[in-house]
Amino acid sequence: MIRRTLLATVAALAATATGAFADGHEPLKVGFVYVGPIGDGGWTYQHDQGRLAVEEEFGDRVETIYQENVPEGADAERVITQMALQGADLIFTTSFGYMDPTNAVAAKFPDVKFEHATGFKREHPNVSTYDARFYEGRAVIGHIAGHMTETNKIGYIASFPIPEVIQGINSAYLHASKVNPDVEMVVTWVYTWFDPAKEADAARAMIDQGVDVIMQHTDSTAPQAAAAEANANGGRVFTFGQASDMSEFAPNPRIASIIDDWAPYYIERVGAVLNGTWEQQAHWGGMPEGEVVIGEITSEVPAEVKAEAEQMIADITSGAYHPFTGPINKADGTPWLAEGEVAEDGALAGLDFYVEGIDAEIPN
Repeated sequence: MIRRTLLATVAALAATATGAFADGHEPLKVGFVYVGPIGDGGWTYQHDQGRLAVEEEFGDRVETIYQENVPEGADAERVITQMALQGADLIFTTSFGYMDPTNAVAAKFPDVKFEHATGFKREHPNVSTYDARFYEGRAVIGHIAGHMTETNKIGYIASFPIPEVIQGINSAYLHASKVNPDVEMVVTWVYTWFDPAKEADAARAMIDQGVDVIMQHTDSTAPQAAAAEANANGGRVFTFGQASDMSEFAPNPRIASIIDDWAPYYIERVGAVLNGTWEQQAHWGGMPEGEVVIGEITSEVPAEVKAEAEQMIADITSGAYHPFTGPINKADGTPWLAEGEVAEDGALAGLDFYVEGIDAEIPN
């Protein structure tokens, strides 16, 4: 069910009563389509924080609407179509699996502007794509993980085998293995973005295998809770918040986090529609743009490790360091990046292999 915030409802009622605002224009209607619930504490929560930032920035010049828990596929096309029919001027579709549905609806509504998160298809001039360089954050938490593990087993709960997720696994492993050459990466594919039961089961299975540091590319706090449960029973397991801070589990087991801050992008793009400068683009921001942020590194992390992580953040932000800098080989031992060579965006956008040292298969 599509919900309106109180602010948007008041603005809409005011527009109905007066016919239009003082400048003669109705508020810009901006829609958001979410793959999970806004209370997931992770991915969808952060996108919704971006929506709220748009309301705060533009006030009664905008009206926002959203629908949560929209499955990827035919349901998504139906929901996006409904938003367009309801008069949405700009629609953000916030999950990779919405890529084809977004383009399909865009073809039918050429006057509506569409922004698709984490995809690459821009089949119509009214479709843009946007993404974040999550691998930058994975480099930092991988560095921390390599220092924090005592069993030399770190885990990664992976959602779907797409380049974004494979980038994260590789980046985390590369930087963990730089500080701990004995580290082993255990990857578990759960084929979901948000399923607390599956995520918790994956975390518990990893802990049973001796994994003592868990990373995730899924959206719920269930892995944090599973680690907290293990620690309450005498375990020593650390985790990292995903997409949002998940600070309710700090300082232990959650020792740092990757935060996705979509607010700057959403404000910029809504502003572009309002002032008539919106154009199709492919956006990929990261730490320099303030879109990938590392949350508080807690006292569980030794001071020297924290200092190293903060220096890495500073170097990535300034452009002095790129997480995929050679020499790096593929998992089969063949060269990928030579000494000092930096991976090109095109190669990263299509990444479909593990780096040397990860002993696992990428499922089809």
